[in-house]
Amino acid sequence: MAGAELRIAITDDEALARNRLRSLLEDIAEMIPIEVVGEAENGQRLLELLQRRPADVVLLDIRMPEMDGLETARHLQKLDDPPHVVFTTAYDDYAISAFELHAIDYLVKPIRLRRLNDALARARSITRISLDVLSEIAGSARTHLSVHERGKVQLVPVADILYLRAELKYVTIRTEQRELVLEESLSRLEKEFRDRFVRIHRNCLVAKDRIESFERESYAGGGEARWVVRVRCVDEALPVSRRQQPLIRQLGKKNT
Repeated sequence: MAGAELRIAITDDEALARNRLRSLLEDIAEMIPIEVVGEAENGQRLLELLQRRPADVVLLDIRMPEMDGLETARHLQKLDDPPHVVFTTAYDDYAISAFELHAIDYLVKPIRLRRLNDALARARSITRISLDVLSEIAGSARTHLSVHERGKVQLVPVADILYLRAELKYVTIRTEQRELVLEESLSRLEKEFRDRFVRIHRNCLVAKDRIESFERESYAGGGEARWVVRVRCVDEALPVSRRQQPLIRQLGKKNT
């Protein structure tokens, strides 16, 4: 980054806040070479922007509708060259101590010129945020999962997922329309989304509200029958382990 323009992206759901940041950056540009690569009103638009125009630093509002800044930052880490993240917030609350603990920079609104200048001047030494740290700080489950597809990072709404199945080193995401590959562990996903998904087998999590029935299925040609879960919108029957049968049977009753 030395000797080159610092590429910055601004993300805030309020136009006035974005205008305020852009105005401050114009003043700072007299001291630090800066290029504003673009603005975004939410996390999804930011991800799209950065895949067209990479940035070195993202000024990212924490509290935004649909997808907050903490979740957005987790998805940004999937980019080939993720930007440094400087959070902005109007709430000087518990999150600030967490940011300080993990050396994550933040700006409290109303943002002052000197404070923004100091944050950008330190951009070369800001530690990139790890997924583990972001998971710890965020606390709540994500609304989307992010996957690599055709050279880009794509967002998949968690509400659209029927089931998650571990296969070798990856997890397959199944929606009504398609399958996608996710590079995360099934155990971590189970912990994060325990309220939405239930484990039916050591390698499979199913969305509770998508369970259609719990059935006993016989093998062609004889042999011991097995229990399976039928999921709405797919023909596939998913096997249930003996250990999980009582729980899945109860869920199946609730959803009928």
